[in-house]
Formats: sequence, structure tokens, C-alpha cells
Amino acid sequence: MINKPNINHLSKPDTPFYYYNLDVLRETLDKLKTIREQYGFIIHYAIKANANSRILKLISSYGLGADCVSGNEILHALSNGFKSEDIVYAGVGKSDKEIDMALENDIGYFNCESLPEIEVINERAELKNTTARIALRVNPGIKANTHHYITTGVEENKFGINKSDLIQVIHACKALKNIDLQGLHVHIGSQIQDIDVFKSLCLRVNELQETFRKEGVHVSYLNLGGGLGINYDSPEQYPFSDFSSYFRVFGKFINHISNQHIHFELGRSIVGQCGYLVARVLYVKEGQHTKFAVVDAGMTELIRPALYQVTHKIVNLSSNKQFEKYDVVGPICESSDYFGKKVKLSKVSRGDRLLIYSTGAYGEVMRSNYNLREHVKSYYSDDFHG
Repeated sequence: MINKPNINHLSKPDTPFYYYNLDVLRETLDKLKTIREQYGFIIHYAIKANANSRILKLISSYGLGADCVSGNEILHALSNGFKSEDIVYAGVGKSDKEIDMALENDIGYFNCESLPEIEVINERAELKNTTARIALRVNPGIKANTHHYITTGVEENKFGINKSDLIQVIHACKALKNIDLQGLHVHIGSQIQDIDVFKSLCLRVNELQETFRKEGVHVSYLNLGGGLGINYDSPEQYPFSDFSSYFRVFGKFINHISNQHIHFELGRSIVGQCGYLVARVLYVKEGQHTKFAVVDAGMTELIRPALYQVTHKIVNLSSNKQFEKYDVVGPICESSDYFGKKVKLSKVSRGDRLLIYSTGAYGEVMRSNYNLREHVKSYYSDDFHG
């Protein structure tokens, strides 16, 4: 299938390394282009998912905007082909320096998460004799049915403004001379696969829009976040997220008012399935009840299993022998440094190459040099021939 990389490409580079199948990414972007033309939605790519410049240049060439959560992400987006007016800037802790830089580059919108933040943006904009276009990020009180670390839309979360404070914040914004309140922003979490959750979000957003209307604010910019998940269990069978069902829900249930642009911020669902991590088996260690495949990649190259207690599909590229169960672990001096437990793999031997799927999102971008590990290289399908 399209998202199974050519095994010859994976047998050449020194391990460990990241590998990107750009054909998968292009087909994903083609699907999003069709959606955009069908509904008129504006789609931003969430740079935090993968900030690889080669990936960003391809995404920006399709006309997507950028969703940024730091000043450096804004600068990186600009240097990789994204237009300043297509950049939205979120994050609970924007520094004065970052705010100034965003104002100087006249980005599209600030997605604001607290009244103190808005007041500082107003101060910085006044100093620069300009006006900041903002949207209020409101917690809609929707449970996303996902890992608690990546649930963001409930009350008493560090992200966003509580519904109970919304009217007060709207009134405060009206009194600030260098703030132009134009929009509403919501985001309820990540790796969501239950489409019904998004229907609930739509109905809640309709209520929030009514609150804005009653307070005399026209929501010209409606940002519905992202959160659409990918299939980590069967990436070969499901190389693309269910974009059709996802966007159909919003097209059907959101009250789209006149002169309003509807925005989305997708990350994982765009890049997750185009990336892979390839590791080499250093040792096979046999315990009393467990066989360990010790590989040369670790949580420094892919932290998701350690951080979220999740699994990725793993296959042995070097063996066609009978299947056995292994704990696939890395070399980092932490017990949490593993990629999977009781993983069924073709019999593993020293030197075998293991392919870890679905690492295009939150893989390379979250790497570290803990234990003074070197940053590993990335390779791309377009650069191999034959």
C-alpha cells in the first residue's frame, strides 16, 4: 500500500533515522485541498506536530496556513513559505518578545487564552501604534475521550477561558483601544477518533456564538481547532484520517453566519502517517519470562510511548521467521524507555532493522539529546531511486 516504504530505502542509512514517505503526505494534502474547495474552510497546519523544514515547505506549497504556539514557530513558518496573514498564534504563555515579533510581522490572529494575556497584548500593540486582531479561546466543556495529557477543552484547564468568565472578558476587550476582537477559538484535545465528539463541539460553539452576538461582537473568525486522530494500530490499512466524516460534521452542524471564515488547525492527521523511525537491534536479552529486543533508538527519538503510555506498530524488516513476543526497549537510562511490550515480531536477531510506524507527528520534533544522544538524520522517499 502507499504508506509502506520501500524496504530497500530503509536498509541503507545508518540507524537510527527518521524516514518520510512524501507520497503519503502529498496524497493527504490532496485530500485536504478537495475538502477546502468543497466547504470553503481555511486549514492551518499545527507546526508543533512536525517542524521539519522539508515537510513544512511541501505543506505551505499547498496553500495551508500555520498554527504556531511560540515565537520561534512563527519565524520558522515564515522562513518555510507560510504567509504572515495565514499565521495564527496560540499558547498560554506568550512572552513580550514573542508578542512584539508577532505584531511586527502582522500575523493573522492571536488566539488568546486569558484576560491578563490580552491586556499585555494591548500594551505591546499600543507601544507599536498598531492593533492586534484576536480571538478568545474558550473552553467549551467538552470531554474529548482521549489521554488526559492531551485533553484541553474542559473547565479548570491551563488552556483557554472558562465559559463563566466569557462575558466579563468580552466587556474588557471592548474597553481596550489596541485590541480588535474578531473571533472565537476552541480546541478540545488531540488524537480524537470519536466523530460524535465533534458534533457535541459544534452544538456548544453555536451557543457560544450566540453569546458573542448578544454582546455585540460579530464572529468573523471562527477557529474550531483540530484534534482529529490517526490509526496507530493499522497504519497500512488506514494511512489517512477520516477527513470526510470530520469536516462533514462541521459543515452540517456549525451555524455558519454571514461574513464568517471558518478555520481549522490540524497537525497529527496531516503528518502522522508519513513518518517512520528505523532502529537496529543491538542485543536480544532473555529474562525469565520476557525477551527484550534492545534497539539503538530510544525515547530521545520517539517519546510518545514513554510520555503517553501508547504503542506504535512495529515490524521486523530483516526476518521472515516465526513470530515471537518481545519488549522493544531503547538504550536510555530510564525504565520508561520502551516502544512496545509483548510485541509480536518475526524472530529477532542482532542487527535486524525494526520499522516503527506513525512517527511523523511528535517524533522528530520532540527529540532530545538526553544522555548526550546525537540528533539522528532524516531521509525522504523522493531522494531514493529504484
